[in-house]
Amino acid sequence: MSTRMRRAMRRTPRSVSVRGGLEQRMGRFGFFALAFGSMIGVGWVTAMGSWLDQAGPLGAALAFLAGGALMMCIGLCYAEAMPMLPVAGGEVAYAYAASGTRAAFLVGWLLAFGYISVSAFEAISVGRVLAFLFPSLDTVLLYEIAGGPVYLPHIVLAFACTALLTGLQYVGVRWVSLVQSALTAGFVVLIVLFIGAGLLTGSVANAQPFVPAGGAGRVTAGILAVLATVPFWFVGFDTIPQGAEEAEAALPPRTLGVVILTSIAGATAFYVLLVVSVSVVGPWQAIVASELPTASAFEAAFRSVAWRNVILVAALVGLFTSWNGFFLAGSRVLFALGRGRIIPAAFGRTHPRFATPHCAVLLTGAVTLVAPLLGRDALLAFVNVGSFCIAAAFLGVSMSVLALRRKRPDLPRPYRIPGGGIVPAIAAAGSLAMLAVMIVPGSPAALAWPRESSILAAILALGAIFWFAAARMRDETDEQHRARVILERHAEETTDLSRNVTE
Repeated sequence: MSTRMRRAMRRTPRSVSVRGGLEQRMGRFGFFALAFGSMIGVGWVTAMGSWLDQAGPLGAALAFLAGGALMMCIGLCYAEAMPMLPVAGGEVAYAYAASGTRAAFLVGWLLAFGYISVSAFEAISVGRVLAFLFPSLDTVLLYEIAGGPVYLPHIVLAFACTALLTGLQYVGVRWVSLVQSALTAGFVVLIVLFIGAGLLTGSVANAQPFVPAGGAGRVTAGILAVLATVPFWFVGFDTIPQGAEEAEAALPPRTLGVVILTSIAGATAFYVLLVVSVSVVGPWQAIVASELPTASAFEAAFRSVAWRNVILVAALVGLFTSWNGFFLAGSRVLFALGRGRIIPAAFGRTHPRFATPHCAVLLTGAVTLVAPLLGRDALLAFVNVGSFCIAAAFLGVSMSVLALRRKRPDLPRPYRIPGGGIVPAIAAAGSLAMLAVMIVPGSPAALAWPRESSILAAILALGAIFWFAAARMRDETDEQHRARVILERHAEETTDLSRNVTE
């Protein structure tokens, strides 16, 4: 950015607003509920069988411990970057401040569709979980995809729930926060109940063998396969930066960094204790092929349908907390890209009455509606593709923190990670390793052809369409305006960052 433009920006009165205003209604517990509720989701019911089958109880627990440690390093990067730039679509702002418009688009687009992949996963899961309670939902077969049935009641349920969440997100973050807080509190009560019951009544003998047969190579491959999906299961703490601009005025941004780390610690404990609880409550080999292994394990162990129903109710609550949180996060990232005129500007506008990014909300809902049409067998595909997109975005955040430390060590940082660049470097290396195992041919966690590769290709193709559609508008927008709308009042502190901002 030129010296003339920087001087012009500093002469612009602070009262002049070029940004769409979002309502500031979220408090401390609302943010914790947003993060933790987004992280737990429903995968612990639908994917438990694959975790145990691939790595065994010990291997799965180790994968989640290692994943939690890596997520804590990434969370520390967020804890430094977010108080420095507490704006909507945080990762877009970090990448823009560090490396410019192209980097902001790449990080933001992949992250948005990583979030929307989770939303798609939940849209497919709602029918699957409810069908376990109400088997009559598995009727009226419409068609099959890759041998997987698609039932009309599942489509109707997914469409109805997506419409409900879209409406909730459309009318305001206050209602999103209230619903999220209530559901998360209820979920915590339920998981304490059934995890505690499993640990107190289970037997270590049921968890043997602790790893699957096949030798060290088989065990290592299984742990890597589970570890590669960790970004998908842990993603959620990063929903806090998406809503940072909607925090109550009295809530210090640094406090949100503490909430991020607390939510990661809580999710790590949840996943590890859950794997142990399911493994000891009954012989784990007997439930790996079940459609909903966690529910099946408790039903068999206690010979009670009531226990199965407790877990399924908890799964439904977790499903909606995750769905609600990621719907908000995905729409806020699209909003940040639109507000910066990096993609069509319509996505950066707020509703005149509800002060919500209504166009971004509607696009998120529309893309989510497509997922149930791909059938229940698409669940794993969305997990793996979502993990790829999210790991790429985590790499971008880690690199942005390192770049900003090098280029602008003088920027105000309410929180600074101790130890210099060691933690961000670990976070970047871990994210890069996760990406590598998903794209290296022959890797046990490589994206599968054709479904997973096709979904990723569709996301990238759609991104290219949005990028080129906004090319003229993007070229006509000077960096003075873009910096102000993306970075808000922090633009003046960051305009000297690098020549990359104008590239």
